[in-house]
Order: sequence, then C-alpha cells, then structure tokens
Amino acid sequence: MSEQSYAPEEQTAAAPAGGDRDPAWNAQVVDARRVSTLECFFDLVFVFTITQLTVLLVNDLSFARAGRVLLIFAVLFWMYGGYAYLTNQVPPETTARRVLLVAAMAGFLTCALAVPNVSGADGIAFGLGFLAVTVVHSVLYALIHRQYVLSFALTNTAAAGCVTAAGWVGGGPLADALWLGAVVLQNITPLVSSRITGDYTGGRARVTENLGALDPAHFVERHGLLLLIAFGESVVAIGAGASATQLDWALFTGAVLALTLAAALWWTYFVRDEAAAEAALHRASGADRFRMGLTAYYYSFIPMLLGVAVLAAGVKKSIGELAHHLPLAPAVALAGGVALFLAGNIAFRATLSIRPLRHRAVTAFAVLATIPLGTWSNALAQFLGLTLALVAMLIVEDRRAAR
Repeated sequence: MSEQSYAPEEQTAAAPAGGDRDPAWNAQVVDARRVSTLECFFDLVFVFTITQLTVLLVNDLSFARAGRVLLIFAVLFWMYGGYAYLTNQVPPETTARRVLLVAAMAGFLTCALAVPNVSGADGIAFGLGFLAVTVVHSVLYALIHRQYVLSFALTNTAAAGCVTAAGWVGGGPLADALWLGAVVLQNITPLVSSRITGDYTGGRARVTENLGALDPAHFVERHGLLLLIAFGESVVAIGAGASATQLDWALFTGAVLALTLAAALWWTYFVRDEAAAEAALHRASGADRFRMGLTAYYYSFIPMLLGVAVLAAGVKKSIGELAHHLPLAPAVALAGGVALFLAGNIAFRATLSIRPLRHRAVTAFAVLATIPLGTWSNALAQFLGLTLALVAMLIVEDRRAAR
C-alpha cells in the first residue's frame, strides 16, 4: 500500500492550502479505490523488464547502450502508463477483464525475455509481444470509449509496428530510427486523440476529458507501488553483485551504505511527494488533470525509474570491488543514477507545484561530484559520499518543513 494509507498526518499536510482542510477533498481520499492485487501482479511482471534493462547496462555501460535502453524503456513505459489509466477507469473486476489483463502480462513478459537480445534474434519476438500488449489495451479501452478508442489505438498500434519492424531489421541505425519513430508516434497520440474526438464532440476532446476523470488516489498509489518494486530490484542488485565475494567488514559496510542510499531515494519520494501529488491531482480536473498526470507520471517518472535502474547497474558492478579504484563507467553509473532520479523528481515536483526544488537541484550536482571518489579513491568512498549527500538534503528539507 502507499505511504498515505498508513500516515494520516501526511494527508493532512498535503491537503489543499488555505486554512481548514476541504471536506470534499477528505471525502475523496476516504472513498478512493485502492490498487488491486492483480494490478500489483501486473506491475511485478513489468518491473522484470526494468531488471532486464539493468542487465543490458551491466554488460555494456556505454552511452550508446544507455541511449538504446532509454528508447526501449520509453516505449514500454508508455504502454504501462496506458494500463495504469486503463485499470483506473476499467477496474479488473470481471472474469473477462482479468483474463485480458493476464494476456497483457504475457505480452510484457515476452518483451522482458527478449530484451537481452532485442537487437538480434529476439527482436521480432519483442515486437510481437509488444503488439499483443497494445491490442489488448485497445480492446479493454473500447469498453468505455467504444469507437473513440481508434483515436489512440491507431497510433499506438503503428508504434508497435515500428518496434516489430526494428526487430526484423536487427541492429544498426535503421533499427534505432524505427525505435525513435515508435516513441514519436506514442507521444503525439494525445494530440491526435484530441483532434479526432473534437470532430465528433463539437470541439471538446472527449477522450482527453474522460482520461482526466481518473481517480487520483488509485493513480498515485499505482505508480508509487511500481517505484517501490523498482527499489526492491536495486536491493536485489546488492546481493547479485556481492554473491561471489566473501562477507567481511568492507562488504558489510558497502552493502549497508547501498541499502541506505536506496532508502534515501525512497524517502525522497514517498515521505512527502506522494501525498502532495495526490492532493495536487485532486485540485485539478478534466484535461488539466490529464496533462498533469501525463507530465508527472510519464515524462518525469521515466528518469526516476531509469535512475533506479542505472544505479542498480552501478551497484552490481561495484559492490564486489569496494576497496579498489572503480573504472569510470561504474562510477558514472552510481552517481548518474542518483542524479537522474533527482532530475526526474525535480520535474515531478515542478509539474505538481510541490516545493522546495533548490535543495534537490543542488544535491543532483553534488552527487555527480562523487565520481572522482570512486575513480581516484575506491567504491566504498563513493558510496559514502552519495549517501551523505542525500541524507544531508533530507535533513535540510525536514528542518525547513518544521519551520
């Protein structure tokens, strides 16, 4: 469950500003639908794709590989976001809906299994799995939008076609261009949808308005649970990286620092941002709520989730080499993963008017300064530097909030 489920005082702090809490807002929080266990199961399957992307990075910590990982994740996360909206409006409460959602899980699982060789022999399998994910999504959305589903199903299906074609082509610049084309098609979908549905509804973007009617509590909790599972995978990376190393004091200290680092990132989002985000979405409505949700939980969440994946790759490569100088790539992965998470979180806060921002911006630059600690000293020193930077940021923000 999300943080606000256990901390009523956080809901009080995040309620609309201006004195007394709004009774209507409180009623919305009380009556909000919670995330189902099937949705959690779905998220576990999706996070496996993030784990597989981490494996890609571990095998090749280069900027070219990082760019391809970004393209793959952007395409996959767009459809994950589509399913988050979908189950927000079409809860999986009937047998038919549950079966279709499990079919979509099978599609995501196929994509995840194909990720390690997506530029080679498994590229077509990835594309077909992604096409299945897209088709199931369109079928389920047709339950509420009927013929208007075509306003976004066509561009989403075309994007899946680009991904499948990229698998047929194999690797190389043409495949990269097809992946980029898929990202472009997905990102113009809201604009295309608004234009098409506007013709049918006298100038009103009907589908966009319907999407804006989402339940903020369910939507925020769903994405929070996804992020929480991703943090769990970063902890798994500690064990995977240390599996061939004898447990001594150095390894114990490094593992505790890596865990503390992950916990500090958890604290960064879950202690204050999650409840404040829910309140901000409650205050908005219609198309404004849709745009806020898209910007905060797609565009801003991409660097946050990728930051966790990049950090996990850095942890896996460095946790067994704590007493040694790190090569540049793992050192950049450790610091860059944290900085990427913070950059996404700053964009997230700016979108939802959550303050402050400056402490997190300063910390994003500070963590990049720990790269020489890893390359000139050792991995343990860099872990310590990263952890101290995040803990100091949280302490400063906590004191500011207390004042």
